[in-house]
This record gives sequence, structure tokens and C-alpha cells, in this order.
Amino acid sequence: MKVELEVISNENVKPSSPTPTHLRYYQLSFLDQTFPPMYVPFLFFYTQNDAYSKISTDITKSFSSVLKQSLSDVLTRYYPLAGRVKDNINVDCNDEGVLFREAQVKCELSDIVTNPNPAEFKKFLPCDIDGTHNLTFAVQVNYFTCGGIAIGACISHKIADGTSFIMFMKTWAATARGETDIYPQFQASTLFPPTSTLSGFQPETSMIQEKLVLKRFVFSSATIEALKEKYAESSDLECPLHPSRVEALSAFLWSRYVAATQENCGHKKLNLVLFAVNLRTRMDPPLSENYFGNIFRVATVILSSEERYGLVGKLRAAIRKIDNEFPIYEMDFGWGNPMWIGRVSLPFKNVVVFLDTKSGDGIEAWVSLKEEDMAKFESDTELLAYASTTTLNA
Repeated sequence: MKVELEVISNENVKPSSPTPTHLRYYQLSFLDQTFPPMYVPFLFFYTQNDAYSKISTDITKSFSSVLKQSLSDVLTRYYPLAGRVKDNINVDCNDEGVLFREAQVKCELSDIVTNPNPAEFKKFLPCDIDGTHNLTFAVQVNYFTCGGIAIGACISHKIADGTSFIMFMKTWAATARGETDIYPQFQASTLFPPTSTLSGFQPETSMIQEKLVLKRFVFSSATIEALKEKYAESSDLECPLHPSRVEALSAFLWSRYVAATQENCGHKKLNLVLFAVNLRTRMDPPLSENYFGNIFRVATVILSSEERYGLVGKLRAAIRKIDNEFPIYEMDFGWGNPMWIGRVSLPFKNVVVFLDTKSGDGIEAWVSLKEEDMAKFESDTELLAYASTTTLNA
């Protein structure tokens, strides 16, 4: 549906206490330097909490006050987020603050969740995700007529990966509840020292300018169990593997993508499949999960278009390196966890992001493909036999 939205306030929320002089410049790591200037966005949708709403007759002002004050407090610990990216070397932690925007949405939350559309979701974000500005973090709080709220947050990929983003949001939420139990460690540049030899390197060239379509495919627990059985049977017959949820779903989506889009490419075509790997628990010695930055690398597996047997084994070799837990729904600002989490299209094709459903027993697969490839992929009969869909035009 078409969303009508009115911005009602814009301000910079600054740290509640100034950043010490010796922390003025936050050095980017080598991994930070290699990422394009773009933002990682998430949308957290909350229904109105009746118990919380009794605290104040003016719900909007109450929410706003809590969010701003807790954000100001938490920025004293996450001081780079209140600074500005000045170059591909460091962040100037000058306490200029975080862009905090508020908007009134002229519809109910149920209208959005029932008919989600990423093109409209972008209106819930405080900035474009293409990274043309030097903000490190920005947030927009969207108030629906029903009392629901959507928090749209964007963090610069120049300084943070998904794990760092969720860590910050959980810390902010805990601070809003009066709890402070997460303390970040900003030492990524000592683990991966930056280099000055990247002159001329343009990481933004990996960003796609083509028309992309984002679509959500929802797999129930029963469906996932069926896929696990399916791929256990098609693995090595002498030593069958029992795939995990992610292994089975990865194998299935890859096979349907190949079947739908590569029918004219020949049976010997090779495909490079990439998986993001969190390095924190795989360093020697292991790092704390509170390490902030881009602390992940990409694991790869090469598959042929005709491959069937041994597929799960090859995927397992890569996927076993990935953390299974991603507690993204544990984001309670004082009025309960999100009822749903939304995404918008990123400028990269052939990307799949797995998120647990809120119940925790199913999986949402958010798939981004070129428009012509998605038209074929979403029409695949075997895919549709296992997944329920929601069309999301990017």
C-alpha cells in the first residue's frame, strides 16, 4: 500500500557526556576500509502496549522522551556513532550527535504488516542507504494512528557489521529499560590494522544499479523438517548427513534459483556461493561478542549447476562456521519485543538473508534478485510448494 507520512521533528541527539579527548579519532580497521559507503537498515515494528501507555496520557511524548534520553546515555559508550566519517581512515568522534527523526504515519500498523512493500518501507528510514552522507548512525521513529511504532535505524557499514548493529540496538533498548549490561570493545583496528595503500580502491563499485526485487519467503517449522528429510536422502547414500535448518534451506533455495534462472546456461555452469562468517568466536583466542566493528569474513563454496549428491556436505563445510543464533527479536525498549522486523532492498543482487520468525520455529528468507530473475524464481512450482510468499517490490 502507499504510505503517507509527515515528518514532525528533526534533531541531533548528542552523548549525555562529552567524549574524552584521547578518543577523538576512531580508526577504521582494514575490513572497515573494504566496505562500500552504505547503510545497514532494519525496521522494528511494535504494537501499542496498554500497560506502558498508562504511564502518560501523551504516549508519543512519553516514547520520544524515553528514546532520546536513553540514546543520549548509550552514546557515551558508543561514541563513534555520534561522530562523522571523514575519510576511509577514521571517524571524527566530535559528538555532533545522531540524527533523530520522528514522523506521523497516516495509517495503522496492521495495514503495513499485512501488505509490506520495501519501496514504502524506505519512508520509515531517516536517510538513504546509499551512504552519500557521513553519518555513522541515524534513526527515525514512526508513530501509527493505532498507537503502534516502527523504529527505522541505519548504521554505516563502514564501521559495523550486523552483529555490532544488533549489539548496539540491544544496549539502547536495555538502557531505555533502566538496565546497562553490554559494554562495547572498540579494538577492531588492532586486530585488522588499516592500510594506506587503498588509494584508488572504490568498494562502491560492487553496488548494483539495476532494478532489484526483494521478496520474502516464509518457511514453517513443518516445511523445514520436510526439507531436512529431503536433503538427508539426497546426500551421500553410504554416509547420509542430517542437515540443519540453515543447511537444508540454503541447499533448497540455491537449487531452485539454479533451476529457475540458469536453464539456458548449460549443465556445467559453476556457481560461487558466499556465506558471511562471524569471526569473533573463531579467533585464537576467541573474542568477546561485544567487539564492535566489521569482524566477519566470507566463506565460499563452488557448486556446479547439475550438482545434487554431496550438496549438503559442501554447504555444511561453509555453513558450520556461521553462528546459528541471531537474537534480533530481543529488542525491548520497555513496551515489549517487536511484533515483526522488516527489511528494505540493499544494492546487491543474489542475496539471501535468513531471519527467524517471531515464534522462533520458522524462518523468513528475504531474497534479492534482478527483476527478470525474480519473475522466474517466484514462479517456480517446487519453491511455492514449500514456501508462503509476500511480494515486496524494491
